[in-house]
Amino acid sequence: MERIAIFPGSFDPFTRGHQAVVEEALKLFDRVVIAIGHNIAKRGLLTTEARKRLIESIYVAEPRVEVTLYTSLTGIEARRVGATAMIRSVRSSADFDYERTIERANREIFPDIATVILLAPAELEYISSSLVRELHAFGQDTSSLLPEGVVLEDYIEET
Repeated sequence: MERIAIFPGSFDPFTRGHQAVVEEALKLFDRVVIAIGHNIAKRGLLTTEARKRLIESIYVAEPRVEVTLYTSLTGIEARRVGATAMIRSVRSSADFDYERTIERANREIFPDIATVILLAPAELEYISSSLVRELHAFGQDTSSLLPEGVVLEDYIEET
């Protein structure tokens, strides 16, 4: 039986920290589905479609990674893709407390889907999508925070 995990998030944008979590998850699972949540009430730096293209460009040579967009509860999307586990990542104790609360709710609603918490590597724990967005807004170079070869401007759509 194929072991499938879902890694949900907004990924606005996808960072080196996210990439490290996916690499760890691939050691544990046969397939990882990166599921980009879509919140129509929230305008981010990148459109969800641009986020999907960015992540797909990183994993173009990795057939065990799939990227999807979803608007339902994460557990519903997990079931749709056949996942038996949900990957969550933490960078700090505050992240852990938040993720523990989410895990408890998910366990109540989706008892068949396990939550696997992966720690961000220490050297990347300071990286967050919000940090990337803020630095970008002030014209700072964010390339060291993004996966190798990703040029953020290639994915930003003019409105």
